[in-house]
Amino acid sequence: MPTAAPQKKSNAIWWVLGGLAALGIIGVGLVVMVIAWASMTATNTNRDNVNVRNENRNSNVEANANASNTNSNTSSLPSSFSDDFSEQNWGTTDSTYGRIWYADDEYHMSSKDRTYIVMYAPSEKYGTENANVKVTARSVDGTVPSSGFGLMVHCAQTKAKQLEDYALLIYPGDEPEYEVIMHQKGTQTSLVPKTPSSAIHSGTTPNELEIRIKGTDLSFYVNGQYLTRITDTANYKVGRVGFYTSDVTEVAFDNLEITR
Repeated sequence: MPTAAPQKKSNAIWWVLGGLAALGIIGVGLVVMVIAWASMTATNTNRDNVNVRNENRNSNVEANANASNTNSNTSSLPSSFSDDFSEQNWGTTDSTYGRIWYADDEYHMSSKDRTYIVMYAPSEKYGTENANVKVTARSVDGTVPSSGFGLMVHCAQTKAKQLEDYALLIYPGDEPEYEVIMHQKGTQTSLVPKTPSSAIHSGTTPNELEIRIKGTDLSFYVNGQYLTRITDTANYKVGRVGFYTSDVTEVAFDNLEITR
């Protein structure tokens, strides 16, 4: 199970979610997910006592015991929220599935070879219901993970500790591409297959990823340019921000913004 290096004294519970799959079978959604919980203090005890979200996401969603209740009421969420990663609020880890850490006021992630890893936000103030969500993401050395990297929204877990979310992934190579995926009960599905886009910067140049959410409508942008849209047919509606990356490429995230 992954363990976390403590960053500061806190009673908050953060989630570390690692996904392991041969990249050749990710497209059909056959993934093995390992989920671990740890306190941001030095203790890793009583992990199984952390409450997770209700598996029936079509009705009210239950937050874990150490976060505010999150249901379909946006009035309880701030009209705007930002995180420049100058403070270490998110979880960090160095595990068999990858490494997640802070450096130079950015949030860095690197998976192991032929695996992918994701991290969900640490609290309900990162909620994505009816929000515009932006983050800057870059490949540190200019290489491109074979399953991409990117921004996740409506992130939550089922009672069985399986991932559920939508994600915009980019592949900023010589011929840049994007993809839209979802996780449902831990299974990964490509909703919009890899599609070329000149809006995506190649190499180490940062890209601003954006998902605009209005009800069940999700629209996807890169660097201010429209890419595509989908309908939230899974009826997730609520959840947190998250980040995704694959393979050993080091990826850095910065300047997260959530507005309503």
